[in-house]
Amino acid sequence: MVRRTVGRRAAAGGIVLACLLAAPALALDDGDLALTVTAEVPGGAAPYPREMVLLRIRGTYRAQIALEDLRQPSLPHFGWTQLGRDRWFRTTIQGQEARGFERTVAVFPQGAGRFVVDPFVHRLTLVDGGERRLIEVRSNPLPIEVAAWQGPGGPDAPEPWWLPAEGLTVTDLWDPEPETLRLGEPARRTVTLEARGLTADALPPRPTLRTRGILTFAGPVERQTRITPAGPVARVTYRWDVRPGVPEPITLAAIAIPWFDTRARVMREAEIPARIVGARTAAPAEETPPPPASPWRTLVAGIAAFGLGLGAWGLSRHREAPDLRALARAARRRDARGFHAALGHAARRDPGRAAAWRADPGTGPRLAALDAALFGTGETPVPDLAGLARDLRTIRAPAARPDGLAPLDGPRPATR
Repeated sequence: MVRRTVGRRAAAGGIVLACLLAAPALALDDGDLALTVTAEVPGGAAPYPREMVLLRIRGTYRAQIALEDLRQPSLPHFGWTQLGRDRWFRTTIQGQEARGFERTVAVFPQGAGRFVVDPFVHRLTLVDGGERRLIEVRSNPLPIEVAAWQGPGGPDAPEPWWLPAEGLTVTDLWDPEPETLRLGEPARRTVTLEARGLTADALPPRPTLRTRGILTFAGPVERQTRITPAGPVARVTYRWDVRPGVPEPITLAAIAIPWFDTRARVMREAEIPARIVGARTAAPAEETPPPPASPWRTLVAGIAAFGLGLGAWGLSRHREAPDLRALARAARRRDARGFHAALGHAARRDPGRAAAWRADPGTGPRLAALDAALFGTGETPVPDLAGLARDLRTIRAPAARPDGLAPLDGPRPATR
């Protein structure tokens, strides 16, 4: 049987260590204390830069351990994160009971080439016959070959974003649904990317949402990393406030997200889907042409329609008055959010007039500036609300041309 002993040494800088080393030598068999480090790539091939590699640090010790401290080497060519806590368990060495140790570290090489992971050092305080002795168990150096990317894109290309992951999911939520929006009404779009096998800082920046006829205001980006035994799971959430700027429905284009599947070793593409923003106007139903009307009946019907329209216009003025008063009150209080809420209420009651406000060259830019001040980055100042309220009061929706009314009951018989 081959044995090795730990000799006595005097440590001038550490009284405790000197006392431990002054104890009688502890006899150990070859293999009683072993520490190994292995590298695992999910796809089994040579990893590419920034792809996850799992380092499995395993120790087996047939000795009574009082204290332990695993010292990790510096990893200058890798980003890294530890996956959970260290695990101790019972095992056997050649049929004899021993203690097992395991730690998993996810590392991410920052470039292509051959790199060496220096030894891990496990400092163990062993107990033998009431005495304690400090032992250092070292692993062997571990070389890791990182392959250079071949083909378009890749880790060194500025675009598209290099995204190596075991899996990627995209979630797209709207509140309310974009197809229900009328002119000027806002909706909140929330897009979430979740990727397995990387940390949140490796996920792409917020994509640009830009289409003519649609106003978008970007919100804050949230990133988080969840640690699992199989590796980190990263999540990023993007938010936008979206509103139609024209009355017609417009398609917000899809956004492609290329990513490298580290298990299948192929490029794939996820997508933030395209959506239609704006309510569709119903097509008028085809009707049979009315029978010809007599000139006198048409004249009487036109006069009656004019009278009804004049009365409806008067009533609409009374109905609009509360909205205009609400705008004036919010302007006097310098309440930008209250002013914006009153605009939304007025738009729901009279979409035509709201469209005229936004189309007017005098008020449209100031309304856009109010939107940017409330929902943008905060750099745009709030416009003069009092002046804006006065100008909005003078603008009305263009009046529709009255159509000739057909007789409702057909020609009447001549009276005697």
